[in-house]
Amino acid sequence: QVQLVESGGGLVQAGGSLRLSCAASGRTFSPYAMGWFRQAPGKEREFVAAIGLSGRTYYSGAVKGRFAISRDNAKNTVYLQMNKLKPDDTAVYSCAADISGAGSSRYVDYKYWGQGTQVTVSS
Repeated sequence: QVQLVESGGGLVQAGGSLRLSCAASGRTFSPYAMGWFRQAPGKEREFVAAIGLSGRTYYSGAVKGRFAISRDNAKNTVYLQMNKLKPDDTAVYSCAADISGAGSSRYVDYKYWGQGTQVTVSS
């Protein structure tokens, strides 16, 4: 069992930056690929980024070039650096652990989920 807790969300103006953190406890998360998803009001959950066991990273087209995912296995933490934020990035951001290790973009492949952290980007 892995517990995931996100932090770092908040209110930021368009063009600004935020860094989200996802801390894992219960078990080491080093065997898992980690991903970030987001969900805006009235919209479906959307893949944002993932990082596989090899360190390879994957991004949605909406955030590629602006967001960066990284992980620190020693700290059991995964990060999402978000730059050049836009109002369309407003959503609840959740991290998740993919036990396959592949770094999938499909939320069904993720077994453990955090509660999420709100990110609001004002125009």
